[in-house]
Amino acid sequence: LSLEYFRIPRETIAICLGKSTYARCGIIINVTPLEPEWEGYVTIEISNTAPLSAKIYANEGIAQLLFLGASEICETSYADKAGKYQAQKGITLAKME
Repeated sequence: LSLEYFRIPRETIAICLGKSTYARCGIIINVTPLEPEWEGYVTIEISNTAPLSAKIYANEGIAQLLFLGASEICETSYADKAGKYQAQKGITLAKME
């Protein structure tokens, strides 16, 4: 779970990428894109693809976000769709229907 609570503006999308130091050790970070008008704490998936154990320390940056601004405001935002992960406050498991 991210330390930061995000509120993504309607004209912005954010993409999360794992940092290379961890990637070189086989640690893969996965986060779906943060859609326009999504808000909440980010649930982060961490996978160890290496055959060895790895340590990840609290408060050490394991990923970075790229914020991309659009030339136009999106027609339908995450909030407009009443997305099921809107305003999540803790680790949120998959909500399958």
